[in-house]
Amino acid sequence: MTHLAVSAIGADRPGIVAAVTKVLVERGCNLEDASMSILRGHFAMMLVVAAPPATDAAQLEQEITSFTEQYGLVVVVRAIDEGHQPPVEGEEWTVSLYGADRPGIVHQVSAALAAAGANITDLTTRVIGDEQRPVYAMFIDVIAPVGTSVDAALAGVADELGVSCTAHRADADVL
Repeated sequence: MTHLAVSAIGADRPGIVAAVTKVLVERGCNLEDASMSILRGHFAMMLVVAAPPATDAAQLEQEITSFTEQYGLVVVVRAIDEGHQPPVEGEEWTVSLYGADRPGIVHQVSAALAAAGANITDLTTRVIGDEQRPVYAMFIDVIAPVGTSVDAALAGVADELGVSCTAHRADADVL
């Protein structure tokens, strides 16, 4: 099998996932990893699929684009370098941040995590609350080198940003 990254972005509408996955299953692809979300009325999907060895990424991209034309999606399919495996050693941490919205929060927090050697594995942000009192919320999963205190690594940046930030080691999820 060959692995491909498939992304699709467009205005949210019912049926997008069914349409994209129909093409994939008809081509003999198996969905291995998936992340899908609605962001301000726009649907975004990122998939890693195992495809038959002869699968051409450009041809699959064209097939998905043609089949999903009614949804107006921007579709990109590319081969994944099979030799690249991200580092997985370390301890898993979960970070939660709340505060007033302002430009640069994601950059400053991610830069502090990178400086500590932590790898971000998932990041979600939302503006929550009402219009009179909006609150910026950010949730991050990271893998940090053993012995790294992620909460200590973020303490200074949280103070600088004037936000509440908590970090704790993640427990294994039971499915």
